[in-house]
Amino acid sequence: MAQQYQVLARKWRPQQFDEVVGQDHVSTTLKNSIEQSRLAHAYLFVGPRGIGKTSIARIFAKALNCIKGPTATPCDKCDNCKEIAAGNSLDVLEIDGASNNGVEQVRELRDTCRYTPARAKFKIYIIDEVHMLTTAAFNALLKTLEEPPAHVKFIFATTDPQKVLPTILSRCQRFDLRRIPSTLLVNHLKKITKDEKVAIDDEALTAIARGAEGGMRDAESTLDQLIAFCGDKIAEKDVLSVFGLVAQDKIAALTDAIIDGNTNIALKTLKELDEVGKDLQRLLADLLDHYRNLLVLTIGGAGAELVDVPDMELELLKQQAGRIDSDAVLRIIDALAGAEARLRYALSKRIYFEIALVRAIKARELIGLEGVLKKLNELKSQLGSAPAAAASSPRPAPVNLVRETTPASLDEAWTYAVEHLGKVTPLAKTYLVGTKPLSHQAGTLTIGFDPEFAERREFVDTARNREILQAKLKEKLHTDISLKFEIADSVAPAIKPVAVAAKPPAPIVNASDFKNDPLIKKALEIFKGQIVEVRK
Repeated sequence: MAQQYQVLARKWRPQQFDEVVGQDHVSTTLKNSIEQSRLAHAYLFVGPRGIGKTSIARIFAKALNCIKGPTATPCDKCDNCKEIAAGNSLDVLEIDGASNNGVEQVRELRDTCRYTPARAKFKIYIIDEVHMLTTAAFNALLKTLEEPPAHVKFIFATTDPQKVLPTILSRCQRFDLRRIPSTLLVNHLKKITKDEKVAIDDEALTAIARGAEGGMRDAESTLDQLIAFCGDKIAEKDVLSVFGLVAQDKIAALTDAIIDGNTNIALKTLKELDEVGKDLQRLLADLLDHYRNLLVLTIGGAGAELVDVPDMELELLKQQAGRIDSDAVLRIIDALAGAEARLRYALSKRIYFEIALVRAIKARELIGLEGVLKKLNELKSQLGSAPAAAASSPRPAPVNLVRETTPASLDEAWTYAVEHLGKVTPLAKTYLVGTKPLSHQAGTLTIGFDPEFAERREFVDTARNREILQAKLKEKLHTDISLKFEIADSVAPAIKPVAVAAKPPAPIVNASDFKNDPLIKKALEIFKGQIVEVRK
């Protein structure tokens, strides 16, 4: 009888803690707990699908029930180890929480766990997708989980810990498993293909790892399918054609076009990808992931350590990081992210994608206020002092002027401040209806309340309201203002105009001299601007 074929995901399932890929923080902790005899009665493994939750649970069960155990390195030769690996041990019961989620099943488990193990040291219950248990089932398990018999261990696994009752979580030692980095996935797939005598290039392995999104089981299943499709020789184009992924060089061309502001190349590349049937939703996700990595690199610091990409892609990111700043990358990400939700439900995905690309390119070309100021300062330092021609028409020195704060300007400033406060806290604005400035002396503006509404003063007079009002008054009056609230009849109603130092007015400028200023001319050239009006 021919030997039955075993899929790669089962054939290469780890049998020892050291064989688990990408979960060293969990493996090390469990091994130390065994060696130090610090074994808990319940464990919870949390993480996305296909990253090793059930595999680690089985290895842990073998480590506890091995004939040499508890040991951090189960022998894999004794009957207990073989039965656990095969899934037919009488003392290690694997339960699917999705199909055995009722209270009756949990009561049956609670009754059977009282009996001692048949031949091993511990009776171990591995419950997968434990979050699928009903509330009644969880409650039925609580007492047993809190004070189980000495020979019982519970190991839970879930992809959705938020659905597990807090009373269950508090009784377990929780381990959060991580998505496996692409570099580790690629290295592991290389070992498999070498053993399976399959020739595969690095680009194809990278594409498989990208499609697996950190899941080892998905990566192994994908490789299995490709071997069946391609035989013993796999290239990147085979991976891309089977799974609708986009080649890395196409992603590079598209991201370069956005960074360089080349709309024609960007739209042409998208057209080519759409016509060969590539998944545009996945392409947009890949673009966002690429610009996320680029953002990390443009921010600087230890950015490269936070970017999980192959060396070839990292080189591309470093080159692009030298041609763009983090602000521009953020604007591109905003433009692309805004299209992601709409693209999912769009009838014509290509049109929405094209609009998103154009918006991303336009957003990249925008210059923020900080960028404008930086450019102007650079120009100023480059040009230095103005040429002699411009300097021949000296501008009059600013004159220190003193102006009075008139009642009209105080009323206007107070109305402006109250209106702005109303946008932040509408209730506070209603309490200030009918109030008016009474006096402005020594930087203090006194606001009067009508005696009929005197009780409103204590509701308005808060630190936050004062801060907002004083900031807006300063915008209008161009000087620091302190507020004082009084009842109107306790203060003289007449407003006393007080002389305050005003900001030096702008010097009188000759319009032609202003337009001929080298700094102004250079700024207009860089920012493609024009002078609309020159005010004296």
